[in-house]
Amino acid sequence: MIACGLDFGTSNSAIGVARDGAAALAPIEAGNTLMPSAVFFDYETKGRVLFGNEAISAYVGQTEGRLMRALKSILGSPLIDEETSLGGRKVPLREVVEIFVRHLKHKAEAFAGREITSVVHGRPVCFVDDDDKADARAQAVLEGIAKRAGFRDVAFVYEPIAAAHQYEQTVQKEELVLIADIGGGTSDFSIVRVGPQHRDRADRGQDVLANAGVRVGGTDFDAALSLAAVMPLLGLGTQLIEKNLPMPNALYHELAIWQTINFAYTYRNERELAELVSLACEPEKVKRLLAVLRQRLGHRLAFAVEDAKIALSAEERVTVPLTFLEAGLAITATRAAFDRAIDSRMDRLHKTARACIAAAGLKPEAIETIFLTGGSSRVPSVRAAIGRAAPSARLAGGSDLLSVALGLTQMASIRA
Repeated sequence: MIACGLDFGTSNSAIGVARDGAAALAPIEAGNTLMPSAVFFDYETKGRVLFGNEAISAYVGQTEGRLMRALKSILGSPLIDEETSLGGRKVPLREVVEIFVRHLKHKAEAFAGREITSVVHGRPVCFVDDDDKADARAQAVLEGIAKRAGFRDVAFVYEPIAAAHQYEQTVQKEELVLIADIGGGTSDFSIVRVGPQHRDRADRGQDVLANAGVRVGGTDFDAALSLAAVMPLLGLGTQLIEKNLPMPNALYHELAIWQTINFAYTYRNERELAELVSLACEPEKVKRLLAVLRQRLGHRLAFAVEDAKIALSAEERVTVPLTFLEAGLAITATRAAFDRAIDSRMDRLHKTARACIAAAGLKPEAIETIFLTGGSSRVPSVRAAIGRAAPSARLAGGSDLLSVALGLTQMASIRA
């Protein structure tokens, strides 16, 4: 039997192949085992669909088409039932997710040299906060997508459990670990007993003491930074001349959130915004927003903000160039302002980590290690918030972007 481990992530994805007792990640883009979760529908070359960095490059290069990113986040939202316009036709968003998952499957099969019909599929602890029915529906939708993509046997594993399995390969003794997987769309926590003697167990139920999750992740941090630092240059917070009313803010929020950017591009929005330019106290700023809509620059803004967020994990301040919108335009983003923008979300992360420890029937001092993974675990305030949940624990990390994929593939190997 040949199986694979699939980490379909909000920001990045990877897939590994397990056979003959060995597990390896598949090269899925230019020899790399990780690729951005992005799809580009090329209108200039009819029917061509691009993926990952190639999709992003086509968009940045101003190829006529539509870029789709943060697809995983729609699984737990009403957007999963929506359609998007692609080259004059309406396409269900779940079909776009299926196209991406099928692409990953084909890459894994090319690596394995044969068809793969069994998958250990990662999933967040909570697709949806405090709604078990909606959470179950999100998993059912993802299972249906996987099966339409060609997988006949689909098993789901919580992503932090997969990360725990990968971390376990490095430990020399048994320990209690808080796994914190801070991804693009969700943050997931598990309390797991790991050790060399547990590695080959197919059933880890007795070793998993608690799970918890919250729908907070890197795309939320992007949106917060965008609204705090970039959108004011486009008129957010400015006033209208008549009655001194504030500029309507719905469009700014739509453009700040990865999965709703494409919904901002409507003729109605352009028409109404053009009327608001003459009514704004700072019309030059609102003209920039109108240019974003007319030139379909929403994803360019989002990429600039994402790059700034990543840079702020290492730097105290960074310059965010916006010259694609206006010559010489740029802003300075600071870590202090970023921390203020995401402060309420840090509180939710801290409380969820503490709740996970309590659900395991443990006191914080019982946790020996906090294993941090996921791209957003690099944000200093994220590390601090989670670290406060178990102050005496050692902070550890591994491959931030591949721990889950490696763990899923290793679990697929054991299962096979």
